[in-house]
Amino acid sequence: MKRLDIHNPFNAPVYHEETAGSTMDISRDLAAHGEPHGTVITVDFQEAGRGRIRERSWNMERGTNLPFTILLRYPCIEDIPAALTLRTGLAIAIAIEECIPALSGRVLVKWPNDIMITAHKAAGILTEADGGIVHIGAGINVAQTDFPAALKDKATSLSRASGGGITGEMRFALLETILARLHDELETNAPDSWRPRLEARLYKKGEQVCFAEGAANSGKVIEGRLAGISPDGGLLITPEGETHARSFITGELLFAYDGSKAQISLKN
Repeated sequence: MKRLDIHNPFNAPVYHEETAGSTMDISRDLAAHGEPHGTVITVDFQEAGRGRIRERSWNMERGTNLPFTILLRYPCIEDIPAALTLRTGLAIAIAIEECIPALSGRVLVKWPNDIMITAHKAAGILTEADGGIVHIGAGINVAQTDFPAALKDKATSLSRASGGGITGEMRFALLETILARLHDELETNAPDSWRPRLEARLYKKGEQVCFAEGAANSGKVIEGRLAGISPDGGLLITPEGETHARSFITGELLFAYDGSKAQISLKN
């Protein structure tokens, strides 16, 4: 494992490996060995990347994308910032637009943990906590242009979405910008400033949606208007026939509303 020479405003090391099973697992090892708040691990190739739902793995090409995990330490679980995954998504979205101006206005945050460019997924985030120790893992498709058949119509990369010209060499510059923006979100900006800025780029905000409440494959579907985000990071939906928004802490956006549950087009 080597240390990258990039600026980390958390004043912690940024480590790099060529190949690893999962950056989340390495981050746990780093935490066990006392590495400080803000320590980062990134790899060229991740063999066992996983998503929020364990059955969904992340397929990647070597050296073209950006998988990383940042280790954060808080005194106890109650001190972990609210809506941490969403705020990380906001930081990543801002950083992408800062690094690639051609994508300005097109990078959206899909609740609870995806980054979309228009209607295609470009990145995912996974947050796991053990007491006050938090591991935020992210996978960003930077320069990959070829995707498995099942993902061709759902996934994109920064290069593909911006019309090309983005290479894998840009990964570490992007990581440096992400760390700067994440530090802003968690340790510099006013604690409540994230919400209106996130809602301004919230995927499907103001539109009719279908939402699967609770655990994956629960079968409980809510149809209504996506109204925004609650202060604790819940998704606000005004169900059909109701006048007030309800907050949902667990669940998944399934598909854009078209008036018929028979037409399901997964956007994962």
